Amino acid sequence: MFYSIAFHLLAAVIWVGGMFFAYNALRPAAAQVLEPPLRLELWVQVFRRFFVWVWLSIGVILATGYWMLFSYFGGFASAGTHIHIMHGGGWLMVIIYLHVYFSPYRRLKQAVIIQDYPLAGAQLNQIRQLVGLNTLIGLLVITVASAGRYL
Repeated sequence: MFYSIAFHLLAAVIWVGGMFFAYNALRPAAAQVLEPPLRLELWVQVFRRFFVWVWLSIGVILATGYWMLFSYFGGFASAGTHIHIMHGGGWLMVIIYLHVYFSPYRRLKQAVIIQDYPLAGAQLNQIRQLVGLNTLIGLLVITVASAGRYL
């Protein structure tokens, strides 16, 4: 159980912490010091690297989460409410991420390649909003997962 919880938590911290950093530190700094073409190229490169870690995190979270759910908690019927909230919130985050990855992120990359900066900016704005939402959901899920059983 120690390894499952440790890897589960580390994967969540990488994903949610990365979004928190990108949204609250990198985004405002990049907007302040970079012109739109460079800023858009920066984001394509940041996402290209970060999304590899998100895919890995999702795999680890799902594998360890379901392992713990069925090996230690006795399945959904025996799991506490906080586990159900974590499960639902986690899947909501995955769905939002999949949309970001396969829709606005793909359009952002293509728009930057063809130097259509207004389109690229619109895609980045959509990603910004969805990452903001996912960050809030992630922080809620982490809070409920860690403290929820004490409610």
